[in-house]
Amino acid sequence: MNLLLNAVPNYTASDFSEETWWLTLLKAVFIIVYLIVNVLLALWVERRGLGRMQTRPGPNVAGPLGLFQAFADAGKLLFKEDMWTRRSDKFLYFLAPAIAAFSAFSVFGVIPMGPNVNLFGHSSPLQLADMPVATLYILAITSLGLYGVVLGGWSTRSTLPLYGAVRSSAQVISYELAMGMALVSVFLMSGTMSTSQIVASQGNVWWAFALIPAFLVYCISATGEVNRLPFDLPEAEGELVAGHMTEYSSMKFGWYYLSEYVNMLNVSAVATTMFLGGWHAPLPFSFFPFFNEGWWGMLWFFLKMWFFMFLLIWTRATLLRFRYDQFMTLGWKWLMPIALVWLVAVAIVRGITAWVEVSLPVLGAVIVAVFGLIMLIMWITDKGEPEQRPKPSDEEYTGFADGFPIPPLPGQTPIASSRQGRNPIVVTPSKEGSDE
Repeated sequence: MNLLLNAVPNYTASDFSEETWWLTLLKAVFIIVYLIVNVLLALWVERRGLGRMQTRPGPNVAGPLGLFQAFADAGKLLFKEDMWTRRSDKFLYFLAPAIAAFSAFSVFGVIPMGPNVNLFGHSSPLQLADMPVATLYILAITSLGLYGVVLGGWSTRSTLPLYGAVRSSAQVISYELAMGMALVSVFLMSGTMSTSQIVASQGNVWWAFALIPAFLVYCISATGEVNRLPFDLPEAEGELVAGHMTEYSSMKFGWYYLSEYVNMLNVSAVATTMFLGGWHAPLPFSFFPFFNEGWWGMLWFFLKMWFFMFLLIWTRATLLRFRYDQFMTLGWKWLMPIALVWLVAVAIVRGITAWVEVSLPVLGAVIVAVFGLIMLIMWITDKGEPEQRPKPSDEEYTGFADGFPIPPLPGQTPIASSRQGRNPIVVTPSKEGSDE
């Protein structure tokens, strides 16, 4: 604990001193190809994984083990008829999926995937770019991606896409706040917002273990951020068909579909960078310096990122969709207070250890105990007194509640139909050649 909270991290940030313009261009092209290949892999892994979890085969015809199914689906989207709705705002209708795709592909620009390596005679990090506020850049780009969803639902001038767009805006705003506060505790412990320096600060201990509440809040918020089950309210097929994507077809729909899976890779990569040590080797490989050098970092980064991807797939196969009020309650009444209380606790620890010599294990135990006590008080006070509702049999059944038609509850007598007692309608055949 002393090493965890008091030691100053030994930063070995990415060194861009030998970077050239053509190396930067080469990295940008590699990131695009890397993401597209990972999306194809994600489609296959998700379908095969869901099939195994739900006791069904999944794709197994197109290619060995169904490996070519994703290519077949991509070809279908490319050659499918591209439709334009009459009432839509044509410019925004086309711009919305482009914004969603651009924002999704931009996040990986500041994600470190490995240390400095020798690229064509130049020492260059396996990272496109870095900056002192790289994490704020990630949050800004993910917020920009919301405009692609909102404009996609609004520009079609259709009811169901508009509902999906409004739901998505409320969802992203709610869960992005909790996610941001979870990441602030990482900034406090690392002393920086540079992604490469945050990775370097986890050379001894990963923040996933030191900041467990923040890590859990991030995982839940990230699932809500990418609209995955049980938080896929903007695309609830039972209510909204496909949400903001309902009126899209061909590659305009394909850009939305691609950006959704790229965003899954984005939140997984950010979790790897912020909480799981980035490209650093896991135990027991971290004891050998050889595994933290050169191209090994790409392997560790890939495996950690896909660990989170598998969690997202596993969650989809396991949990059912929330009601919208439950979804908002979880975000505002639980995740936000937990993230805020934990952030204050981390700030207090960092402040006290910077000025006073205190036994850090004792101080850490006190902070954790206070945090647990506050969470217990929140849980008790949130339950409150159970609402006393009258029995259904004591209420008069009118067929409506708050203006909406509802079926009778147990104990209530259904209303007799006004059509009872009518004579049956007699159908008489019309004469041949008449207009009847």
